[in-house]
Amino acid sequence: MAKATETSDEGFGDWPLQRLMTEVCGSGPKSADDMDRAQATEAIRRIFAGEPDHTTLGAFWLANRWKRNDPEELAAYTDEMCSRVESVAPDADPVDCGANYDGKGDTAILGAAAGIVAAGAGTPVVAHSGDRVPTQKQDSYKHVLDELGVRTELEPSESADMVDDTGFGFYYQPAFNPAVHELWERRDTMGVRTFVNTIETLANPADASVHLGSFYHLAFAKKIVETFETSQYHDLDRVIMFQGMEGYDDIRPGYTKVAEWESAGATSDESTFDDYEIETPEYGMDFEEGDLEVDDVAADSAAITEAVVTGEREDHFADAVALNAAFRIYARGDAGSLDTGLERARAAIADGDAAAVLEDLRAF
Repeated sequence: MAKATETSDEGFGDWPLQRLMTEVCGSGPKSADDMDRAQATEAIRRIFAGEPDHTTLGAFWLANRWKRNDPEELAAYTDEMCSRVESVAPDADPVDCGANYDGKGDTAILGAAAGIVAAGAGTPVVAHSGDRVPTQKQDSYKHVLDELGVRTELEPSESADMVDDTGFGFYYQPAFNPAVHELWERRDTMGVRTFVNTIETLANPADASVHLGSFYHLAFAKKIVETFETSQYHDLDRVIMFQGMEGYDDIRPGYTKVAEWESAGATSDESTFDDYEIETPEYGMDFEEGDLEVDDVAADSAAITEAVVTGEREDHFADAVALNAAFRIYARGDAGSLDTGLERARAAIADGDAAAVLEDLRAF
């Protein structure tokens, strides 16, 4: 178990945020320089300790947003965050799903249903999120699970037990990542997304060896992969990312980019990165993104989840859930292709195994 570390009594180096702004990263998107690892590490240590003046902190966050962080900076931020995360690994080695914590506002959240279906097919899955995270403060995994009657405000050890007992687990940010949770008010006051919105999705509180995520543009997927490679806290075997709806880990219908990374030793002597396109109609998602819109994201997503996993619903939502479950099954290597993953996902619904997972989650 990795325990959160205290930073309030730590000494710092020679790079307070104001100096970093003046000499390195604060001169604007075209002329700013990237920080080296030591500088970025000191910056995030100061932030977690609550040391910077609020105005300086806001300016630093905004400067990072303008210039865009490189993988070395993101890895430094991520590693300092992970040194404070209370990670508890279940006996199962699940797929880690770290969707954007600030949620969705238009389309149904399919990840809970997809994770439950994948678990029914024998692929353990974990999800993690906070509660109304800035800047959008919209519905996320937690709120769908709450509507389903599944406990979400769990200690990390309970989350690990949930994975082992049911096949699906939820980790709650205030419990496993208090250092980031304590920044809630400052992030809310900023009014725009910061690099914290990126790194919190990489916390990996279940110490999984496979990460599944999403991106708007392929360049971001490459940056996240390089961040994982540079990180001293992550030792992943595989990363699967795709273009998600509203930035979430729900694959969008239609022409979609997918990125795959495998570490050295998994299938070759060197790590590999590949990207390709799929047409989701070839996998049963023959509809538009607008067809997945709902009125009440949390409540409607929960109702859709229950109807799909119990086999009561066989429409486009069921098709979307099956493909998203297939990605989780494929990501862990429990299926050699999306087609096989899709077959296993549909079988888990038809056989009642997915419904049994939901029943177990409610009883946990």
